[in-house]
Amino acid sequence: MTYEIFKHFPVLAIMCYFLGAFIVTLAGKRRVLRNVVAGAVMLISLSLLLSLVVPVMVNGEIITYWMGNWEPVEGYAIGIAIEVDALSLFFGLLVAIAVALAGFYSFRYITQDDANGPFFTLFLMLSGGVMGIVLSGDLFNIYVMLEVMTFAAVGLTAFRTWNPNAREAAFKYLVVGSIGSTCVLLGTALVYGQCHTLNLAQISAMLPGNMNPTMIFAFAMLFTGFGCKSFMFPFHPIAADAHGAAPSSVSVLISGVFTKTGVYGIIRVSYFLFRTMGLSSMQTMLVFIGCLSMFVCVTMALNQHDFKRLLAFHSISQIGYILTALGLCSAIGIAGGLYHAINHTLFKGLLFLTAGAVLYATGTTYLDKLGGLARKMPQTAALFLVGAFSISGIPPFNGFASKWMIYQATFEKAAETGSIGYALVTVVCVVTSVLTLASFIKVGQSVFFGQLRPEYENVKETPLSMRIPMWIMAALCFLTGLFPDLMIKYLLGPATAAVLNTARYIDAAMGAGYAEATAYFDSYLAEPVLTFAGTWDPVSWLVLFVIIMCAVTLVSLAGKSGRGAVTLTDDAKHATFFGGEEAQYSHVASGDLFWGFKHNLRGYLGFMSRAHSGVTNDYVVWGVCAMAVITAYCFIFM
Repeated sequence: MTYEIFKHFPVLAIMCYFLGAFIVTLAGKRRVLRNVVAGAVMLISLSLLLSLVVPVMVNGEIITYWMGNWEPVEGYAIGIAIEVDALSLFFGLLVAIAVALAGFYSFRYITQDDANGPFFTLFLMLSGGVMGIVLSGDLFNIYVMLEVMTFAAVGLTAFRTWNPNAREAAFKYLVVGSIGSTCVLLGTALVYGQCHTLNLAQISAMLPGNMNPTMIFAFAMLFTGFGCKSFMFPFHPIAADAHGAAPSSVSVLISGVFTKTGVYGIIRVSYFLFRTMGLSSMQTMLVFIGCLSMFVCVTMALNQHDFKRLLAFHSISQIGYILTALGLCSAIGIAGGLYHAINHTLFKGLLFLTAGAVLYATGTTYLDKLGGLARKMPQTAALFLVGAFSISGIPPFNGFASKWMIYQATFEKAAETGSIGYALVTVVCVVTSVLTLASFIKVGQSVFFGQLRPEYENVKETPLSMRIPMWIMAALCFLTGLFPDLMIKYLLGPATAAVLNTARYIDAAMGAGYAEATAYFDSYLAEPVLTFAGTWDPVSWLVLFVIIMCAVTLVSLAGKSGRGAVTLTDDAKHATFFGGEEAQYSHVASGDLFWGFKHNLRGYLGFMSRAHSGVTNDYVVWGVCAMAVITAYCFIFM
């Protein structure tokens, strides 16, 4: 078979990260050697996964590798399997790309830290843990990798010990994250007690039609555990603290790949192991959680005064889009959610790297202390605008393409069910996108435009080694939005088919015919036919975008006088004023923009600010209550 040539590649891609973590530790303070080893490891792992695109995505192979050659005996799986279908490879590619770009960015970025030796040990351990989760075919092995990933992320959150908030953020991360880990472990134990196997394929073949109270409780625990790892509402507050304290390149991994393990786990649990997404009640639950996550977090972002904390809340808001789309249980909904998962990794990674560039150059990410940096850091400002346009859903960038598919999926679901609730979901998605744009207008004005503060007169662009990963991410934000049909054909279509066709995954691991002989399959498990319908024509949007930019440029050039550039002085006549008052300084800072809007919503925003108290005990109570509500809901409606 074709895949025989490649069957060792997935396990090698995982082991490369762990082996690299060990070797860079031996390198000690030899920075050049450490960087060479880390860079080589990241490129090798990425190359191994890219080599699987043709056999898995194009030819439809499913690669199964049994550790120690412990293959199933008499139809019973007792060994640990690495099983890679199109869905696993889809998330694996996200991990490898994000790790490589964030890693190369880190080579120069972490030189500002005094004790940067252990950084890449933890960085590569986190990367290996994430990769192990998405490629593993064993439920307990997923839990083990989840713990490796979590503890590495906690260490990286506390890495900058000079930051007084770092250790507190890491402690919150550890405590609240333990709720998720405990739920996953308990759910795994309950499944093993009923099925006497940990292999995903065999569990999936045994569970449908054999649900009992124990299995309902196991589903609730696994769903809650993976939901915690995705930082869905109400587990989201710890993400803001973690992103605010962690190095920006680590934020790329936490936002771009750590949260995706939670999304991946929810897909495997809901669509694959228990196959509960055929129930309208389960669809409603996931859509409701997604809508809460996107709306609550975007309003919290609008109220932030720190660049990275604002991005953290937006990260969870975008995860809300993904969960909502997956909850629709339609081919276009699943494809839209997966598409947004790609785009979220790219544009949010880009935005976190630009925030890191601002911190590297100025020493702060506090919006009220910044301003006018576009004059000193024009490339960073341009890259920020690409990320802001992408996350806000502005064509022709990638955020528009995936959001359009999600809008279309929610609209079709509303028409199919005749439910006004799904029509409201469409409204929530659009309103969230508008508020996202408003947030980034605030950030752009506060950080890059407006008046340049005197203390930043000598600020310079970040080094080239930090800008190259940002430019690559910016290019990918543009290309993945410009060619949605190619994305559907080579990535989204195969991954969506893998979500909806459980039988092929089971047969690949356990042998042909095993799935049909041991389980029934619901009618919604069918091969999807996907097209990018609607009014989205990337070429037309690109032409329109170029015309608008040319018009703006011509107007700007025509407005210049022949007397030379205007020099801004302390003269009040040439200052930037908020309302024209000569007597007061009024640079439009983060607290001023959209003040009227926030004033009208002061009751809601005040309540949310008080609720997000920063107290670990409060967040633990939120998590326990969420676990109880999800469990009760599952027992009532499953």
